[in-house]
Amino acid sequence: MIEALRGLGYSTATALADIIDNSISAEAAAVHIDFIWDGRNSRIAVLDNGRGMSDAELEGAMRLGDKNPLTTRDAHDLGRFGLGLKTASFSQCRRLTVASVKDNAQSCLRWDLDELAANPGNEWLLFEGPADGSLPFLASLDGKTAGTLVLWETLDRIVTTGYTADDFNDLIDNVEVHLAMVFHRLLQGPHARLKLLLNGRPVVPWDPFMSGHPAKPWTSPVTNHQTDYGVVSVQCHVLPHRDKLTNAEFEENAGPAGWTAQQGFYVYRNERLLVAGGWLGLGNSRAWNREEAHRLARIRLDIPNTADADWKIDVRKSTARPPVSLRFWLTLLAENTRDRARRVFAYRGSPAPAAGNQPIGQAWRVERLKSGLRYRIDESHPSVAAVMESAGALQPLVKSMLRVIEETVPVQRIWLDTAENKETPRTGFEGEPSAAVIEVSSVLFNDLVERKGLSVEEARKSMLRTEPFQKYPTLVAKLGGNQ
Repeated sequence: MIEALRGLGYSTATALADIIDNSISAEAAAVHIDFIWDGRNSRIAVLDNGRGMSDAELEGAMRLGDKNPLTTRDAHDLGRFGLGLKTASFSQCRRLTVASVKDNAQSCLRWDLDELAANPGNEWLLFEGPADGSLPFLASLDGKTAGTLVLWETLDRIVTTGYTADDFNDLIDNVEVHLAMVFHRLLQGPHARLKLLLNGRPVVPWDPFMSGHPAKPWTSPVTNHQTDYGVVSVQCHVLPHRDKLTNAEFEENAGPAGWTAQQGFYVYRNERLLVAGGWLGLGNSRAWNREEAHRLARIRLDIPNTADADWKIDVRKSTARPPVSLRFWLTLLAENTRDRARRVFAYRGSPAPAAGNQPIGQAWRVERLKSGLRYRIDESHPSVAAVMESAGALQPLVKSMLRVIEETVPVQRIWLDTAENKETPRTGFEGEPSAAVIEVSSVLFNDLVERKGLSVEEARKSMLRTEPFQKYPTLVAKLGGNQ
């Protein structure tokens, strides 16, 4: 059975997160994770300063399924099945040693899967004390009045044939990124509840929601929903477009799996992240996929630990499914967030309403027909209207030209390029020098003043309500003056 449990699908990072959960439940304020490279004899140790365990408590913790998942737990307990310590550890190693100190008394028990395999008739051998040669790796508990150390040895699921020290270092980096995300709410802020140290280096929290960033276009109020098992809370976020971020900010906030994969719901239990991204199987006619257009949408969802059964939380704490009673509510919230994120992505963070909350005049409009969408040039746009009104006998020719442009918009090419490059094509004079913007805007400005008879101030206001000139208020303010 133990060999079968090794195949539950933990990664090293998710397994270590499960171990840290136990430390948090034991009220630890600091957890040290140490990776020791020694080829086939490499080890991983996790030491916390929690309340520790007595002999009887440690024996219970080392038993498989020592908790009934239906039993009422403390509100801040991060466990459920009584399997996490064992299944997480066995998924990575064949020898698990746990030493704990409580009230100045130390206990130590050990599972050794090689010993079990070698002596199948000896029932369940749970050894006391460390294996030969492993005692020095428990020395970090010496002198402590409370705390627990988990030691993984014989890392057969990690150190395989051809595995090198460089691979081990890459693994450390991957673990750090994962822990920074999973425990970010416990790690961040001046009154952080937890400190994680990886080979002596503090783990810096990664906030998926870019809280407090000045370019963030939208954050919803927190919405609560009362259920039989407690309150479910949701807060929706739309992150800034890449154009609003520095290169460093864009890379940092992409997340471990990248912008597209990190979109969607972030499900937390007691501020511990369970699910990082994805749409929880929600959707309308079919479940939503993770698409480029919605990559800026991230939704924080908090559930109490009494919701585990209803939300189908698994042993690894890595999957969750909302109950039927909440799906409609969550779908509405997600639809709104996805729509807002899509608009920010499509317009590269604009157009935003002009002064006085007036809408921006756009050069293109969308026609929604039964047969699909069509993109049309809006002839009321000032630049287009100026040409049409001045065309005279050439107006039919101009209209024909516009129709040809409408009918040959390279929609499929744009879609393919966007999907492959993971970025919308540059528009709105992005990357163009100021002189090019001034040249085009001056032509339109002069037409508004000379032909339409607007005052300089009225022409400037009109420009600021017109795409793409609303993005250049400083340049528009100079039009009609001593440039």
